[in-house]
Amino acid sequence: MSDPEQRETHPVDDRVEATSAAWQRDYQRVLRLVLARREGQASEYDAYSALALLCRERLIDRWLDTQQRREAENPKYVYYLSLEFLMGRHLQNAVLNMDVEDTVRAAMQQLGLVLEDLYEQEFDPGLGNGGLGRLAACFLDSMATLDIPAYGYGIRYEFGIFRQVLRDGQQVELPDNWLYRGNPWEVCRPEEQVRVGFYGHCVSWRDGLGREHRRWIPGDEVLAVPYDTPVPGYGTNTVNTLRLWEARASKDFDLEYFNRGDYLGAVARKVEGETISKVLYPADDVAQGQELRLKQQYFFVAASLRDLLNRFLRANQEFDRLPDKAAVQLNDTHPSIAVAELMRLLVDEYALDWERAWRITQGVFAYTNHTLLPEALECWGVDLLGRLLPRHLEIIYEINHRFLEQVAARYPGDVDLLRRVSLIDEEHGKRVRMAHLAVVGSHSVNGVARLHSDLLKRRVLPDFHRLFPERFNNKTNGVTPRRWLKQANPALSLLLDEHLGHRWPRELDRLSELRRLADDAGFQEDWRAAKAANKNVLAELVLARQGVALDPAAMFDVQVKRIHEYKRQLLNLLRVIADYLRIREGVDTGVPRVVMLGGKAAPSYFMAKLIIRLACAVAERVNRDPACRGRLQVVFLENYNVSLAERIFPASDLSEQISTAGFEASGTGNMKFAMNGALTIGTLDGANIEIMEAVGREHMFIFGLTAEQVFKMRKEGYDPARYPREDTLLHEVLQTLCGDFFSPAEPGLFRPLYDALVHGGDTYMLLADFRSYVACQQRVDDYYRDRARWTRSAILNVASMGRFSSDRTIREYAREIWGLELD
Repeated sequence: MSDPEQRETHPVDDRVEATSAAWQRDYQRVLRLVLARREGQASEYDAYSALALLCRERLIDRWLDTQQRREAENPKYVYYLSLEFLMGRHLQNAVLNMDVEDTVRAAMQQLGLVLEDLYEQEFDPGLGNGGLGRLAACFLDSMATLDIPAYGYGIRYEFGIFRQVLRDGQQVELPDNWLYRGNPWEVCRPEEQVRVGFYGHCVSWRDGLGREHRRWIPGDEVLAVPYDTPVPGYGTNTVNTLRLWEARASKDFDLEYFNRGDYLGAVARKVEGETISKVLYPADDVAQGQELRLKQQYFFVAASLRDLLNRFLRANQEFDRLPDKAAVQLNDTHPSIAVAELMRLLVDEYALDWERAWRITQGVFAYTNHTLLPEALECWGVDLLGRLLPRHLEIIYEINHRFLEQVAARYPGDVDLLRRVSLIDEEHGKRVRMAHLAVVGSHSVNGVARLHSDLLKRRVLPDFHRLFPERFNNKTNGVTPRRWLKQANPALSLLLDEHLGHRWPRELDRLSELRRLADDAGFQEDWRAAKAANKNVLAELVLARQGVALDPAAMFDVQVKRIHEYKRQLLNLLRVIADYLRIREGVDTGVPRVVMLGGKAAPSYFMAKLIIRLACAVAERVNRDPACRGRLQVVFLENYNVSLAERIFPASDLSEQISTAGFEASGTGNMKFAMNGALTIGTLDGANIEIMEAVGREHMFIFGLTAEQVFKMRKEGYDPARYPREDTLLHEVLQTLCGDFFSPAEPGLFRPLYDALVHGGDTYMLLADFRSYVACQQRVDDYYRDRARWTRSAILNVASMGRFSSDRTIREYAREIWGLELD
């Protein structure tokens, strides 16, 4: 490379021949010898597969060297346990992190192939549902980039999250069979499989010294087979590992059943066992779904803990050293059964006394909470947990007994406190409170934005904060700039490279140097050209996929995220309906807009799916009305996923972050939008507050109640019906919603949305915030008309994003929770 600064940032491994000729030669070798294809026979997917296998091949030496170095050093590992990993496509990320994209592009061009077309051949691994899984992926990228010894542990879902299609405006869930053509990035390790038990019973026994012990005899077992995926760091030779577990039956085929003619019975246990890793988040509105969810959680936790203990014991003999060699981060409440499982392993299988095992367990675990919604703090019925994991229920009871004894000693006579903090909820059918288990069994409990962490301490877990104030801390989320800026937005990245050099993807604080260019007319023109190019790319994609022709000259006003009532996609739609009604009346509603929404609703979440139907109905009506032409357009983007997000964020002008204040833990979409130059309209919720502090309130559009005002209004009594009585526009919007204007063929279709707002308490206070939101949107229009002012604010948004790199977040975890020293 000619740029010495770039050479310093990207050390080149001597084993990797950096010439396009070498890549051409090796690509042809892989195509022929691994895929058994000649160039004339190869499909575009074959070409992608060959290049992916070649990239993996180039990574393997680095991967093996990383493992060998770690074995020699015996370092402290970070184990990140997450039920979701939304990694996105691997090929472009690998090429970028190895710093060979230009070389590979030239090699493919010589072969008559377009690298960007090959990127599009890759399936998006559907291993997550939203921000939780994408955050986990960003963290893995940052840990590899910062050379932190780490493993990600999760489940290799065969189908993952569903593929969303829209039929007559309704979400239909189809299986997302992302593995049907194989996965060239993973390596199966059957020799490292782990047995995981379920059901059964417990027995007591005495050792030679007369001490009593308990042992679990499982009634059923499955095999957890690991599949490893390399996670390369950026600008480093470090390659970490994402290890995903696949469930296989411990007994594939019962010959006795087969010989009796019971052919289905011969494979029944195989089918039942392997169901565990079939689908992410099976519907839990039926008992079988609840049991399967708990099975999934225990399955991957048990396999992961056994795996990390095996790694620990290869280099260490004393279990007391485990907290010095393993930091296990629980990504939300899903993996919290790990606390009971590690105690079972230490006490039952390795014969440690309880106090010693508990000290080790607390030293190993740290818990990240990701929600302020009480219903998302998982609880499992005692009957279910006791039947599926009988020994674990015994251990949880013992943990609870000892914990409550300590609380009672500190606060004698406070029976109500004991009831509130107990691991067992006695008031709702006797359930185990898994968040309480995670808090009691960990040495650290963190929220993911400053407001979220404060509300955790004051509202969600106040008694635990009173008991363990030293455990609670904040780690504001971040996102990896490698994927979400350099990879997703090549037009803007080239501009940043030109003016900032090449270090910014690793040192995101360098973006602050853009401040000096914010008023430069020439730079602003280049900035707008990059945005226009990105808008054209997204418009072409939407036209190809959904047949909707977007106007790139209009403002792209975007809200993409999981569909949930607290995220208030419905508030956005009420505003769109208001604009539509005023357009029909001949009122000037502001600058031309394309309003885009996207996201998936849980299959059993009726109200969320009805909101999608409303979005599609509004889009159909608005887009057919000649009065809206050139003024307002609405589209619901089908099957929102990581790859689509990589096209949306760079193209967006306005980012809708409008959740009810006090309900969004953090959000990371808000960071990705701002990092790509979109201005934010939002409430003072989650990380919006910290983005506002970094960017400046004058460069965002803030509206609505604060978290304290929401809490106070709820406490004093909230009357949503008064708002439409006092606001003519809101009244008209709601009457349009509850009438048949958007559903003439299905009268009353959207009545449940109206009833929830006006008669059902308006849980998330859409009506209270409606007028403020509409007025704020008018400010957006006025601001957007001044191109220079809008562009200046967009530049300053990007310039302020340094603190929202996941590298910063991971440094804080490493220093303050995991006890790691980083260079």
